[in-house]
Amino acid sequence: MEHVVIIGNGISGVTAARHIRKLSDKKITIISFETDYFFSRTALMYVYMGHMKFAHTQPYESWFWKKNRIDLKKGFVANINSSDKKLDFSNGETLSYDKLIIATGSKPNKFGWPGQDLKGVMGMYHKQDLENLEKYAPDNKTCKRAVIVGGGLIGIELAEMLRSRKIPVTFLVRETSFWNGVLPAQESVMINEHIKEHHIDLRLNTNLKEIKSDENGNVKSIIIEETGEEIFCDIVGLTAGVTPNINFIKNSGIDTNRGVLVNRFLETNIKDVYSIGDCAEQHEAIGQRRNIEAVWYTGRMMGETVAQTICDNKTAYKPGHWFNSAKFLDIEYQTYGWVFSERSKKENETYFQWQHPKENKCITISFDKNTQLFLGINTFGIRMRHEIFDKWLTEKRAIKHVLEYLADANFDPEFYNLYEHEIVTKFNLENNTNIQSKKRSWKRIFSR
Repeated sequence: MEHVVIIGNGISGVTAARHIRKLSDKKITIISFETDYFFSRTALMYVYMGHMKFAHTQPYESWFWKKNRIDLKKGFVANINSSDKKLDFSNGETLSYDKLIIATGSKPNKFGWPGQDLKGVMGMYHKQDLENLEKYAPDNKTCKRAVIVGGGLIGIELAEMLRSRKIPVTFLVRETSFWNGVLPAQESVMINEHIKEHHIDLRLNTNLKEIKSDENGNVKSIIIEETGEEIFCDIVGLTAGVTPNINFIKNSGIDTNRGVLVNRFLETNIKDVYSIGDCAEQHEAIGQRRNIEAVWYTGRMMGETVAQTICDNKTAYKPGHWFNSAKFLDIEYQTYGWVFSERSKKENETYFQWQHPKENKCITISFDKNTQLFLGINTFGIRMRHEIFDKWLTEKRAIKHVLEYLADANFDPEFYNLYEHEIVTKFNLENNTNIQSKKRSWKRIFSR
């Protein structure tokens, strides 16, 4: 019986295992050093905030694996012997495979800062990070202040977590405005103000120089690069992005760059070895997507895709239109298609932006100024339907159509205030148009 071994029990690896089992009777083994069972990484913050227990982050009961004949092995793979199709474990054990899927995910970036490995320095990606957070920052008496380094989505989540326990937070962001390498300026500025409103000490255009230790090897303080200022703290969260977790692959003969290099079928240069999820890097980017995508839903899609190929239905990875969602403290964020920061947008792209005068609600719509083709939308504080924007992007709709039927895409409950009229009115004034806001039955849109 063919043996499929999957290194990594995150969303990518577990999805691949589930779909291989649906399609075949192959022997399946999932290896993980982190936890016994698959869990939702995005839910870790809610465990710390007291909204759930860790057991609630596990989507499947413990009997699920035996029932579906998926073997789980706890261990650390030290080396892949691809010529003999064997894995070498750090404890001296070995395991043979017929087909191998590398799905080892990411690890927090470290940039050689002095003190970056002290006790009390952590990321916020693994279960062990949650355990360290509980150990070093259980409350605001044990942890008098935390410093977070890096202004991405994980950084803002960690800040929210710590503030839920009333721990003071200093947030170091090297950019001149929060996440302005991704967001247009109007949105980035709104998030800056929102962070400060939550009593977070946001330091823009600020870099970490070093992390200082006390006599016991614990974090004592950090030094700011630009000013030399010392900020005393008990923990440091390193959230300056992630990098593929592939150190153990270096001597395996498998081609790597930043990640494990794969083609459109998620195949490596070694026969019967595949890579999916955060650790996989496309030789050539798909459309305007990045070569490496550390996103939950793309990891799931890669798992589904590679399962087809392993079960003799060779299938190319096609992620479709870009979308993502996140939460900046109290503000929900969604993006569909492509809306770039000002420094990244192309010459033919132009933006229409609307922002509520009092509330933290805004949208940015990107479109081609020459053809009027709708390219993408960012929404803050207004929930939109993914299916409708995906349909409009596929149909290559014009900005006029999107604005006319924007109300169809609104997902907010009926008792919420709606802003389509104000949005369309502003567009008409700025562009000398006469677009009328319309609304159809949502079900009718997909019955055509």
